[in-house]
Amino acid sequence: MKANRRNFLKATSVITLGVAANISKAEKVFGVEGVTSAFELPPLGYNYDALEPFIDAQTMQIHHDKHHLAYVTKLNEAIEKEPSLKGKSLEELIKNINAIPENVRGAIRNHGGGHWNHSMFWQLLKKDTKPGEKTLVAINGSFGSMENFKKEFEKSAMGVFGSGWAWVILVDGKLIICNTPNQDNPLMDIAVKKGKPIACIDVWEHAYYLKYQNKRADYVQGFWNVLNWDKVETLINS
Repeated sequence: MKANRRNFLKATSVITLGVAANISKAEKVFGVEGVTSAFELPPLGYNYDALEPFIDAQTMQIHHDKHHLAYVTKLNEAIEKEPSLKGKSLEELIKNINAIPENVRGAIRNHGGGHWNHSMFWQLLKKDTKPGEKTLVAINGSFGSMENFKKEFEKSAMGVFGSGWAWVILVDGKLIICNTPNQDNPLMDIAVKKGKPIACIDVWEHAYYLKYQNKRADYVQGFWNVLNWDKVETLINS
């Protein structure tokens, strides 16, 4: 009888531990109250020097390991201050800036935007790719030619006063070029122009100053050599 009781208690403890482990996993995934679901710095996905000579290795290392990490860290700190935001995805946060509690709204806008923008930007950088068929159709249909598209995009990137981003977005089946200040993006409910981001360029000085100093135009023109057209095609098709 005692042996049966011991076996029962042992089995019960194993089941309890298993349930607890599953709850713990769920809490980490879904952000259940009492467990912090922290955002993490995504890997760059390639070597720091993979974009040389157009974007130098030192800039890539500092940009990813220092600047992007700082956005992630400060985003997590802001969420810690406002428990109601725990468990929300990054897109949920940035798409609803006006609904964010006022005490952390600025932090979520800046650091959540910075995290999302950079996470996309790294995926859009790769040498030696070419525009796909659907990308060419979309560009020609929206801008008349690749040449006109590049001119408009460069103009937008150069038109950002201070720090910000230039974007290519998809709106009702048509590509549109726009820019945003600081770490805003076209997904945000506060954006002047809203749409699905297809491509972007970071024109904060830390993205290019080590190599290009104050010559933003050279950096923007060099961007065409490292734009990952394969990723652009995927985003247009998705």
